[in-house]
Amino acid sequence: MVKRQRIEINGIVQGVGFRPFVFNLARKLKISGFVRNTSQGVYIEAQASEDTLQFFIRALQKEKPPLAEIISLRQTEISPNGDRDFRIVSSTDSSLAETLIAPDMAICDDCLRELRDPSDRRYRYPFINCTNCGPRFTIIRKIPYDRPNTSMAAFTMCAQCRSEYENPVDRRFHAQPNACPQCGPHVWLEAPGRKKISAAKNEAFQETIRALLHGRIVAIKGLGGFHLAADATNEQAVQRLRLRKNREEKPLAIMVPDVESVRHLCILSHKEQSLLTSAQRPIILLRQKKGNPIARAVAPGNRRLGIMLPYTPLHYILFDLLQEHLPENGFPALVMTSANRSEEPIVISNEEARSRLADIADFLLLHNRDILVRTDDSVIAQFKDQTVFFRRSRGYVPRPVFLANSGPSVLAVGGQLKNTVCLTKGNRAFLSQHIGDLENVRAYDFFEKTIEHLQNILRIHPRAVICDLHPQYFSTQWAKAQNHLPIIQVQHHHAHLAAVLAEWQWDDPVIGLILDGTGYGYDGTVWGGEVLIGDFTEVRRVAYFEPMPLPGGEAAIKQPWRTGLAYLYRTFGKDLPALPFLQAKPVQTILTMIDNKLNCPLTSSCGRLFDAAAVISGGRETIHYEAQAAIELMQAVGDQSLPPPYEVRAAVPQIPLKPIIRALTEEALKGISFDRLAGRFHQTLIHLFAETVQHISEISGIKTVALSGGVFQNEILLLGVLQALQRRGFRVLTHRRVPPNDGGISLGQAAIGQRLLKQGQAEVHFA
Repeated sequence: MVKRQRIEINGIVQGVGFRPFVFNLARKLKISGFVRNTSQGVYIEAQASEDTLQFFIRALQKEKPPLAEIISLRQTEISPNGDRDFRIVSSTDSSLAETLIAPDMAICDDCLRELRDPSDRRYRYPFINCTNCGPRFTIIRKIPYDRPNTSMAAFTMCAQCRSEYENPVDRRFHAQPNACPQCGPHVWLEAPGRKKISAAKNEAFQETIRALLHGRIVAIKGLGGFHLAADATNEQAVQRLRLRKNREEKPLAIMVPDVESVRHLCILSHKEQSLLTSAQRPIILLRQKKGNPIARAVAPGNRRLGIMLPYTPLHYILFDLLQEHLPENGFPALVMTSANRSEEPIVISNEEARSRLADIADFLLLHNRDILVRTDDSVIAQFKDQTVFFRRSRGYVPRPVFLANSGPSVLAVGGQLKNTVCLTKGNRAFLSQHIGDLENVRAYDFFEKTIEHLQNILRIHPRAVICDLHPQYFSTQWAKAQNHLPIIQVQHHHAHLAAVLAEWQWDDPVIGLILDGTGYGYDGTVWGGEVLIGDFTEVRRVAYFEPMPLPGGEAAIKQPWRTGLAYLYRTFGKDLPALPFLQAKPVQTILTMIDNKLNCPLTSSCGRLFDAAAVISGGRETIHYEAQAAIELMQAVGDQSLPPPYEVRAAVPQIPLKPIIRALTEEALKGISFDRLAGRFHQTLIHLFAETVQHISEISGIKTVALSGGVFQNEILLLGVLQALQRRGFRVLTHRRVPPNDGGISLGQAAIGQRLLKQGQAEVHFA
């Protein structure tokens, strides 16, 4: 008996070859009906026998295209009609947008083979793609994902491309960015302030390679923005790039052509290789091998390199040519760092590149396919079995985080640093790409545009804006200026806690160990070494680091010697130990500031404790990028076994720091090595946190612990605390999909705000 079903599918099902897949599967099974894109996803009407329709439904889920993801599939029986074949029909649009937008993905193996085939009409064509790969999020204006709604609308397909697009057995069947050298975008090379200096096919690439091999800096237009490229084995070229970009010592990302090249430079685990070669192609932080050919200026003083593989056809063309032109014994590696000045957002348009990069890049490799959405590379580290995001952006955005429950739509605007924003719709939380530090005017403009774009593209109308408690955060000030919506303020560390709970879809109260550099507390002081008990709507501060003065506020963050001095003064009083870092410093001025409480906010920050420990142990006195002193302290420990902890007893609510500072100082004065001091400090904190959590658990009865905050990007501390708590029988929740740093707090804010609105509460209950 013939039956007909309406099948509504939601998920990542547009721009990934899903309609062609449905079409070919239906034709194979002799099913009649149609398929089309809608603002809610993919809509199918299928007519056949009941057995055939059941087989069809199973096959839709099991055999879907590699980039497709089905979130929901709803079937409804409807009346059969006279359909005799199966077809793809025009997309429909509505005010209700539910479909998910696919992230940008690396070139697939099929397209790469064509790219390298001299007999193929797309040989070395930098915009080759199909339904299994290529740009998605960065070229879309609105949904449904059809060519007229993308930046490819400016290019009319030639007869051959149109034939592929309309051929159901071709993998470019309904591939929206489909193009070729005859009808698609093209590349050219410019020197700043001059017209095109190359226009012939592939001449731009040849000139680019020659420039790079001669130590020049080239701005290369990519998928989500421009990169600044330089020969990563040329010390002078990298130093020149640093000087022009105003990036003194912060590590630069590099790109190499293949896994074999990565293995030449770094130790590579199976999991790291899987991440590195995934369709998302993130930057992976890998342990360097000694004696590798990468210029020391790429990652000075750092044991890890940030490495990624090519992910666009343009990248592969450059590396294929680079390897052809390399001198004997040369190594193919390019610095590929975001094209911007320090703290500014990445450049995306040709005009921006001409104006903002003119005094940084010697050449500009441009193309005429517009980038509509600014998106940096994602950055990940793999610490044994723990995947830790440092930045979640290209390849992962706008894939949502699924919440435990549905609720009202909200807009969460994140913090001040490493800003992201988050919009919710039902049980989906859409975390934006990395925006940056809002103190920068261009980043703040990007912040506003990101909010507008996400609201438009996802058609989300939030019922409230969720922001941080800090009155000076620009995100908080923006939220308070939105007079048409209610505002809910969320404490910084509660947002960190809630971000972990949201990832795990965890509703019950947990013990939250939240460690970072700065967060505005309920009492108006600077928090950062916190043990909380709470869930989405209630939170209690049960323990915290002994507050210490921060002389000069922000100045102390950039000059750890100030923090070290303050911690020593609180520990030893005026009888300060004669540590080398105190020489030639205005010690008395700082002590006077502390005594008179002049610009010396109190802080319980774990990040500042790391700074103090680093400088006391003989580490960095001033820093050139965030957490540099703490990173170098961690990396000094190396791969050796940790020495025993100092004898420090846990206490609640105030966790003592003076015994740690005293013990560390006494060993430093004895000439104990920096690496051993670093090891004992880490081991002490691991033991202290485990003891503190154990004590709180015995009082509260809670056996689940959540770890969050930027300090948990420290490999030794993260793995040490995780293992110590697991040995004591705790269930430990860590971040897996969003960064533990401030890049993840907008997710926590959104989850809290949504739950409060759903329960009719106006604010979090803080005890």
